[in-house]
Amino acid sequence: MTTTARLSLNQITTRGWSLPEAVRGCAEAGIPAIGLWRDKVAEVGAARAAGLVRAAGLSVSSLCRGGFLTATDPAARRAALADNLRAVEEAAELGTDTLVLVVGGLPEGDRDLPAARTRVADLLAELAPHAGDLGVRLAIEPLHPMFCADRAVVSTLGQALDLAELFPADQVGVVVDSYHVWWDPELGAQLARAGAGGRIAAYQVGDWTLPLPADALLGRGHVGDGCIDFRTLTDQVTAAGYTGWIEVEIFNQEVWETPGAETLRTLVERHTVHVVPAG
Repeated sequence: MTTTARLSLNQITTRGWSLPEAVRGCAEAGIPAIGLWRDKVAEVGAARAAGLVRAAGLSVSSLCRGGFLTATDPAARRAALADNLRAVEEAAELGTDTLVLVVGGLPEGDRDLPAARTRVADLLAELAPHAGDLGVRLAIEPLHPMFCADRAVVSTLGQALDLAELFPADQVGVVVDSYHVWWDPELGAQLARAGAGGRIAAYQVGDWTLPLPADALLGRGHVGDGCIDFRTLTDQVTAAGYTGWIEVEIFNQEVWETPGAETLRTLVERHTVHVVPAG
């Protein structure tokens, strides 16, 4: 197996590229998979996007993203359900079995975290059977606690598993994103728990770099540029039984301003040095 055999480019890493450009870039760089974003798919249509990926000989590792399930207003909840049902269908058409969910933060004026998490579970109950019927797994992504208020009321892998375990493992799993979970003192135990239940749907990598920018969302760097011990984390994810794609997801203005081909060269090099599982 080559060192890039499980490597995938999450499309946000080369934000300036269109979907056709990203597909072509992966093919030229020897990256065998791509994680697509719905806005980029919408620019060309799901059918054409699927055809472009197939023609390039690539796989779709995931679709980003669904979620934002915490609204209290009935009309907003109906709209969120409808959008997520469409996202499930898009994932199936694109040929991926993984739809990444960012569950959403607190609605304006709301301070009740437990109730928000209950609303997430309620909408998951409506989405999960449909996803399962189409062969798509909903992948709950815990986000770092600094994003709890505005992006995700699910902050730890343990919390994500608490939700996922309400449903069959083939319908709902979790995302292990290094940037969001590396700090968690319970991470090793929760990875083992996720592995025992067959819940790891995706593994995303990006480093925690300092100083954090004014927009903390853009604080992710190339693997090896920051604080995360990727060898240990990858070994833990592997020990939990995960054998799927390793998707590089970087939100970083400097990376976005770098020519895409150069970014992919760095991505491949860093993956080989820092991430490829031992053995």
